[in-house]
Formats: sequence, structure tokens, C-alpha cells
Amino acid sequence: MAGRGKRKAACKSSECKNPVEEDSKKNRGEKSSVPELRQEVQGLYRLPMPEDFYHFWEFCEELNPGNPCEALKSSLGLRLVGPCDILAGKHKGTKNPEPNYLLHWRYFYDPPEFQTVINGDSKTQYHLGYFRDTPDELPVFVGANEAKNGCSVVQMGDNLFSAVNLLLSRRLKEISNKSQSSVLKELETKLTAVAKKLGYSLEHKTKEMKQRDRKVATRTFHGAGLVVPIDRTGVGYRELPETDGSLKKICKAIVEAPTDEARIKAFAPIQEIITYVQFANDECDYGMGYELGIDLFCYGSHYFHKVVQQLLPLAYKLLKRHLFAEITEVHLANRNWDDLDQLKS
Repeated sequence: MAGRGKRKAACKSSECKNPVEEDSKKNRGEKSSVPELRQEVQGLYRLPMPEDFYHFWEFCEELNPGNPCEALKSSLGLRLVGPCDILAGKHKGTKNPEPNYLLHWRYFYDPPEFQTVINGDSKTQYHLGYFRDTPDELPVFVGANEAKNGCSVVQMGDNLFSAVNLLLSRRLKEISNKSQSSVLKELETKLTAVAKKLGYSLEHKTKEMKQRDRKVATRTFHGAGLVVPIDRTGVGYRELPETDGSLKKICKAIVEAPTDEARIKAFAPIQEIITYVQFANDECDYGMGYELGIDLFCYGSHYFHKVVQQLLPLAYKLLKRHLFAEITEVHLANRNWDDLDQLKS
């Protein structure tokens, strides 16, 4: 068996402890002045939103009072979406009778832990979002993904001010046009002033993010890592019997198989790992099935959807992350590259 090997005394899933870790990220700065919309945003998404989300909205309101969602469009090519659409009241004018907020601006490669807040280049489908380890806690960082280039979640700081500031600094290094540079520098000055006043870090990698990195059990294909409860004896996670590299080769062989018969044969190593996952779940090492499910989701092929459906919702439920299980199920049933806006007017 993979990982630590067989454990003599298996424990029932209902008997395994799954403690909720304390939030390492506290609300900073003064509270924003949009209390009437907080319950609506969090009620529709069923996720706790960090204070920087509301503060960043107010910052964009100051930049463009008439249309805060477009405040960064001309300078950075960014648009506020997702839960920002609720703050903008877009949900009140939609023609969709039953919008699903679990799918609202959920890109093809967004894992359940990712919540899109800002989008950019439509060609690469670049977007920014909050990344959470559990659905009942605040985000652990802001991540970026280019959906057209695969499933890679890049850390961009622990708040929206930090993420946008990082994009600003990168853009300033790229451009030579003085007029455009002046606009970006003015935006940078305003953003850093507000972030400093409110107490938000502009570090790419904060102390809290580094502490979280030390809790990561495995990086997975998306690179952001998975955090699962692991007790003092090591119960909670065991390694897959394949490295990331070898697992990708197995996936490639399945996807590129010339016939259905060859594809079934190529699936044999995955079926073997699933057997290991079943043993691991019996012994409370829920992180193993979680990792395999996420890796196959990240690979992206429809050939793995059935297996992901088998592995990932179960792993989330065993980890008491039920909303993530729900997101997985609805996303797999509606996984596509376009038509991401659930609130079209």
C-alpha cells in the first residue's frame, strides 16, 4: 500500500476527528460602510467574505462612482465580477430566473476552493480570486489563473490590494508609453495610500501565507497546495503511489489513447490508486482521495469527470467541507469554457 503502509486499527469515518483550524487571517483596518449588502453577498455565495473585499469595492467606487466594476478597465484591463456583481446590484436586473452563484464566473479550471472576483484578458481568461482551504473560513490568499493555459493557481498576496498592486508593478515594468505609465503610477499611488491607511499588507508572500505553506500536505497539479487535518500520529493524509510527473504521464496516455480498448487499459493504474484511496478513507487518511480527485480535475479532460465525481465530493464530505462537494458536482455537470456570467441582463 502507498504512503505509510497498512495501519492495523482502522477507524470509522464518524469517529475520526476533523478539527476546524482557527482563522489565521483576521479582518484588518476599519470596517467598510456597506453593511446592508454583506448578508446578501454571503447569503447568495454561502461563503464568509474578508473585509478587504468590501474595502476594495469602496476604493473602486471612489475611482469610478458611476461604475465601480469598470474602475480598473481602462488602466489594467480588469473588471470586478462575481460577488462584486451583487454589490453593483446586477443580480436584480438579470434575465436568468435561477442564477447559480456557485457557477457565477467559475472558470473551467477553477477548483472549488477558488472564488473569482476580478477578470481580465478574455484571450487567456486571466482572472483573480480568493482561495480558501475550507468553505467556512476566510480566504488564505488571492490567487491568479489563466484558464486557457491550464490549471495553475499563482499566489498574489493575501488581499485584493496586494494582488492588484502586484499587477500594477508588473505592468509598469512592461510599458514604455509615458502617458500610460503616468496613469498607472497615479493609480499605484492611490492604491498604496488606501492600503496603508487600512492596514493591508502589499507583500507578495505574507507571514500568514508562509505559515499556511508549512501546513500544506501536497502541492497538487494546481500548485496552491491542499491543507487537511493531520493528527500527531500522521493520520489524515498519505501520499499517492505516483509522483505528479508520473501521474500526468498516466493521464496523457488515457487522453491520447487511439481506441476505447486502449483507453480502458491505460486506466488500470488509476483504478489501482482508487483502491488505495478506499483503504485510506477507511483509515481516515482523507487527503489521499482529495489529492487524486483534484489532480484529475486539474488535468481537465472529460475522460476523468466520472472518476472525479466519485472521488472529490466524497473527500470533501469526509473533511466536513460540504459546500465544496456541492460546487464540484454542479461544476462537473456544467463545465465549459464560456458562458460564465450567470447574471446576464
